Amino acid sequence: MSGSDDPQDSRPRSHDADEHGVTEPTPTTRSWSTRQRVQLIAAIIVLVLALLIAAVLVAATGSSDGNSAEDRSGETTIAVQAHEIPPQPVDNLAALTESTTFTTVPAAPADIDRDRVPVGRVVHPRNLVPVYAQPGGPAIAALPPQQINSDTWLPVIAEEPGWVQVLLPSRPNGSTGWVSIQDSSVETAHTPYRLVVDRSAFRMQLFRDGQQLGNWTIGVGKPGAETPPGRTFIMASIQDSRQTFSPVILPLGTHSASHETYGGGPGTTGIHGWPTTTVFGRPSSDGCIRVPADALRVLSTWVPIGTPVLIT
Repeated sequence: MSGSDDPQDSRPRSHDADEHGVTEPTPTTRSWSTRQRVQLIAAIIVLVLALLIAAVLVAATGSSDGNSAEDRSGETTIAVQAHEIPPQPVDNLAALTESTTFTTVPAAPADIDRDRVPVGRVVHPRNLVPVYAQPGGPAIAALPPQQINSDTWLPVIAEEPGWVQVLLPSRPNGSTGWVSIQDSSVETAHTPYRLVVDRSAFRMQLFRDGQQLGNWTIGVGKPGAETPPGRTFIMASIQDSRQTFSPVILPLGTHSASHETYGGGPGTTGIHGWPTTTVFGRPSSDGCIRVPADALRVLSTWVPIGTPVLIT
């Protein structure tokens, strides 16, 4: 042992240790730490990108199967702004057949879901407007602002952006058409009422917001002149002093299948009263729905034009 050795501490000192015993990293150690930091940052970036790609794939899957967030909770969906298809211009609107209870529109699309009650949305044309076979398709008729002496109100059975499909009052029964609502020429509203007529049970029920308000025994069409089934609507309200069987007649947007004309009219099926009660509870009419006086009073007072009617 030489005299320069420290007798108190025989541990070898690192040549990198300072006077406080802290080891200063060598150049090799310092460069390895920097490389680790770069690798860590790169790994984080890759992980974030992977998470973003996974989120997009989940969203695309949720959108493609047609289920919305309202249908299945916890799924991510992508909202797509639907495009409004503009209506084709009509050069001569007056030349088109008007869709009324007196006319036939052969090119009108048929109602393919006649057993389903419409939701209650109704539309009113403020002036003569075109009726189309489909959104963006050709005009097939014109819809006037009035039917007989009442404002035209038609129930909506389907919707597309800027368009509504409505039940028409013209023949053939179950005729429909598309009306553009992309300007102020068409007014929209809602009726909370609906009527359900059960021909086999001779019953008519009135509902408001799903709650039954009335239930009456009625008369319906006789064999060979049956009341036409399917969904239709209250088309108008008439007070006709020339007849005495009913103070008010409520024509519907449907027609007799056995009478092309009746009493000078186009064979329109309607709801009306009758002076005797023997007609109720059995097939007793030429297609119309005969109702008691209190039912007629409720319908003609409370229920607005355009209210949907389901006849089964």
